[in-house]
Amino acid sequence: MNPPSMSPVSIHHTLFLLLFLIPRPSLAQANIPVPSSLTATNGNSSSWLSPSRDFAFGFRSLSNGDTKKNQLFLLAIWYNKIPSKTIVWFPSEGLPAPPVPENSKVELTNSGLVLINPQGEELWKPGNVSGTVSHAVFNDTGNFVILDSSSEVLWQSFDNPWDTLLPSQVLGKGKSLSSRQSEESFSRGRFQLRMLDTGDLVLNTINLPSDYANEAYYNSTATDDSSNGSTPGKELVFNSSGSLFVSKENGERLYLSQRDISPASDSYHRVTLNFDGVLIQYKHPKNSGSNGSWEPLWSQPEDICAKVTVRDGIGVCGYNSICTLGENNRPKCNCPEKFTLLDPSDKYGSCRPNFTQSCADDQERTKLGPMEDLYGFEELTNTDWPTSDYALLQPFGENDCRNSCLHDCMCAVAVWRDGRSCWKKKLPLSNGKIVPTLDGKAMIKVPKRDFPPTDFPLQEPKARYKDPKTLVLVGSVLLGSSVFVNFVLFGACMVFFLIYRKQLKKVSTKGTVVETNLRHFTYQELFRATNGFMEEIGSGAFGIVYKGVISNNVAVAVKKLTSMMRDKEKEFRTEVNVIGQTHHKNLVRLLGFCDEGQERLLVYEFLSNGSLSDHLFAGDPKLKTPWNLRCQIVLGVARGLMYLHDECPKQIIHCDIKPQNILLDNNCVAKISDFGMAKLLMMNQSHTMTNIRGTRGYCAPEWFRNLPITVKVDVYSFGVLLLEIISCRSCWGSESSGEEREIEALTDWAYDCFTEGRLDALVEGDAQALRDTEKLKNLVMVAFWCIQEEPSLRPTMRKVTQMLDGAVGVPDPPCPFPFSSCNTTIVP
Repeated sequence: MNPPSMSPVSIHHTLFLLLFLIPRPSLAQANIPVPSSLTATNGNSSSWLSPSRDFAFGFRSLSNGDTKKNQLFLLAIWYNKIPSKTIVWFPSEGLPAPPVPENSKVELTNSGLVLINPQGEELWKPGNVSGTVSHAVFNDTGNFVILDSSSEVLWQSFDNPWDTLLPSQVLGKGKSLSSRQSEESFSRGRFQLRMLDTGDLVLNTINLPSDYANEAYYNSTATDDSSNGSTPGKELVFNSSGSLFVSKENGERLYLSQRDISPASDSYHRVTLNFDGVLIQYKHPKNSGSNGSWEPLWSQPEDICAKVTVRDGIGVCGYNSICTLGENNRPKCNCPEKFTLLDPSDKYGSCRPNFTQSCADDQERTKLGPMEDLYGFEELTNTDWPTSDYALLQPFGENDCRNSCLHDCMCAVAVWRDGRSCWKKKLPLSNGKIVPTLDGKAMIKVPKRDFPPTDFPLQEPKARYKDPKTLVLVGSVLLGSSVFVNFVLFGACMVFFLIYRKQLKKVSTKGTVVETNLRHFTYQELFRATNGFMEEIGSGAFGIVYKGVISNNVAVAVKKLTSMMRDKEKEFRTEVNVIGQTHHKNLVRLLGFCDEGQERLLVYEFLSNGSLSDHLFAGDPKLKTPWNLRCQIVLGVARGLMYLHDECPKQIIHCDIKPQNILLDNNCVAKISDFGMAKLLMMNQSHTMTNIRGTRGYCAPEWFRNLPITVKVDVYSFGVLLLEIISCRSCWGSESSGEEREIEALTDWAYDCFTEGRLDALVEGDAQALRDTEKLKNLVMVAFWCIQEEPSLRPTMRKVTQMLDGAVGVPDPPCPFPFSSCNTTIVP
């Protein structure tokens, strides 16, 4: 018999049902079969939804709806129905997975989840999946669960939280929440919520980048006033009704929530450890449209500024900052007067003084006047940095306290309190806060005016250089004796005066001492200072640099010009004349020189962090020189060049900008060095004609075309340097592993990455840079403006600085290589 035929209606009905059985990522579904995948795009394929559609799992764009190229995406779970799309989970398990470029994928395979980039490289996968995966379930609690064929849980997102707990989630012993680094950053921050093995629930800070936990600023045991307060806790429970409590071993509960909770059917709930260290329970009304927002229900601690005092690290705010309490018990951080943020983008970070102060400075500045004329005090009521004390004076009056700090070169702040106690403090100041019960004031010592550079002691002038006023005074006394003696002495004084004028003119001509006020060292002084030129710290075409120590233990770098070097005298005079007349925080300071016989030496301030090339091209530079610091270095170099080009009495073209000539001080502030090739332009000059100068790879095209040389050659070199700082690669590329081959120049490769939408390849997995995609793109475009082959198209360094500061926009650059082949098609 023939089998019964199916009617057309039943066939259509069956096909219709099958459509719902086929897994489709854009549909609300509970079960995700193996294999399944999601792709990071702006389409419907970038997320799976829970059955109620309350939660989404997949790729969240970090570009706020921007559909331009070079977008970044974060694998995450978020609230799907509220406008803010608040993220409640992202991959962590030690370190968070980085944001990924478009067309990255997350795949569910029989071995678990795996996150891969467009090149197929694995970026993240859960660490403890043991067994063969059958399928996954994404349920309405927001928990993503991976199961085997017998429905045993192999892994779930609830067991691996980052900064947020959801209703029905439990935090067991040994588990923790970590804060983010900032509101927009998904890197690990400094705060933790931990369920200790002892059963205590604690909040504490850690000393990044280590896991060292500082003393707790909240402990659940300390708040437990029940009769069974000694019973240890077992786990932290956030139940389905929105109540948060520590469940004890004896079954009792220690509630953290202090208010009635609205029904879970009416509101969404979450508990989040915020980036500033405050643990807050929030609720958000369901079906609120665009009018709803997260409302805080409960927070801990109530005053984080008062609670956090870290002996071996920073508190809520960075060094030299002050914590005050804002809305919803959230902290605010502010720098004192005459201090500014070390990183302007991190308002909770450390502050640095806008002035220098050291014992060497103070000793030299006393020659300018008494300390009372040099320093004053900024007073802050009831303010303290409780862990920065080095001396306590009592009983002590307020004026005595002020004067003691004023004349103590170690003292940065004096806190006078209780009418009798004087606490002297030194930099850096930590755990700054306002304490209403302090009953006193903080007096911050600040200069009354800008000081000239005094990081080195001026050499006492030799006898033949004594002030002519002294000679007049001596002569006046002697003239009172006898005519004959006076006549003889007068003749001797005239001879001495002529010798004095001749010597002064000689020194002025050779070393420009009168104009620059630089110290004139003898060769023997520098021989002793460098221990016989023992410790070499650098070398180049013009000589060798040695580390030395001059009087008052001031460290210096001594450059000894090579005797065989051509144009040694010219290079020496150029360096003295150029640097001796400049003073800018982004230029290395020339302290003195020696021009004795055939010896020519230059004495600079010693910068302990070495050259930028050491940080960019040695080891893994992204570990030593993070993205934010590299951006700070870029801006410092730009400001230094802008000063040379626009703000000096004589316009200076450096002619040799490269990483080896950028030095970093203790705070990693960039300083331009090595002015031996510099050219000076008069105020009425716009260009000069000169022989080629600089270093291969950084030289502008006009050097090779016999064209006029302007400040735009420095702009070109800066553009190359900027690409090196972005990518941490040398401008001449590097060798591929195991292959002895020369790759294309950095400028060509970088432009290919830009036009093809592959900026992630340019920074090679640098998570910080990939999270800061807008700045990354702007820096790259600024670099391509700077390396335009046509000099007139390059911006001035003032315009470059404005673009880097964000004061003006950065338009799309034209092809920088119009005189050669160039791919002008930019991938959208």
